[in-house]
Amino acid sequence: MKAPSVDTGAGLGLKPRHFDLALASDAPGLWFEVHPENYMMDGGPRLAWLEAVRSRHPVALHGVSLSLAGPDAPDPQHLRRLAALAQRIEPVLVSEHLAWSRADGRYFPDLLPVPRNSTSLQRLVSHITQTQDTLKRRIVLENPSHYLHMDAHAWSEPEFLAELVRRTGCGLLVDVNNVHVSAANIGIDPVAYLAQLPGAAIEEIHLAGHSSDQSLPGLLVDSHDAAIAPEVWQLYRALVERIGPRPTLIERDGNIPEFEVLLAERQIAQQVLDVLSQEQAA
Repeated sequence: MKAPSVDTGAGLGLKPRHFDLALASDAPGLWFEVHPENYMMDGGPRLAWLEAVRSRHPVALHGVSLSLAGPDAPDPQHLRRLAALAQRIEPVLVSEHLAWSRADGRYFPDLLPVPRNSTSLQRLVSHITQTQDTLKRRIVLENPSHYLHMDAHAWSEPEFLAELVRRTGCGLLVDVNNVHVSAANIGIDPVAYLAQLPGAAIEEIHLAGHSSDQSLPGLLVDSHDAAIAPEVWQLYRALVERIGPRPTLIERDGNIPEFEVLLAERQIAQQVLDVLSQEQAA
């Protein structure tokens, strides 16, 4: 099975308005990530642009609709189209979420929470295995954001993720902002959470901004529409100091600024990775 591989560096979520600037950029170590659902077609200008960017920069695919934790197996047609895109683009990483969004033929526009129990574990193992067998590569799984307590958990999330890694051979995508948001909303210790994750399995890191829900004081929302908070940067630095440099993505899906603003934020992460790499080489 093909393993994900990308030179350690900081990347950006690729937005259509930034295609020309992304194509022209020569920032060292820069790579891009897209949602494959926006490119799973046989041709057209958007796919042509993605291929052009891929000719100059590494590209990763970050899926949002496989519904791996749902009751239904991944849609075979969706998997075939994803596999075709992966064969065409040759992404350095393919990722999905520890979440569900589909049941009984109904689709929900969100990444919904999962009870961490034996039933969910067996279901996820089956669906991850099916996905990896179809794609002929390992995928990486992202930790979710949490907004409410659930009483049905039999495992801690780090333990659950580690067991999925052990049983399927998948990797992990650690979204540090999700950890911070969950810590604020349900009272977990973000430092302890990150310390419990199996470092060798972490293939990618996401960083993003969040917002507050004005109708529910104290609730943080993983909105991806703001600059990365200082607390998230602090957690990120502690994580990579423990596990070593990892490909790191800056996500911004709302209030999207100019490309240069995103590059400047990306450069903060790149400097963290460069300093750590230099320290390890010394």
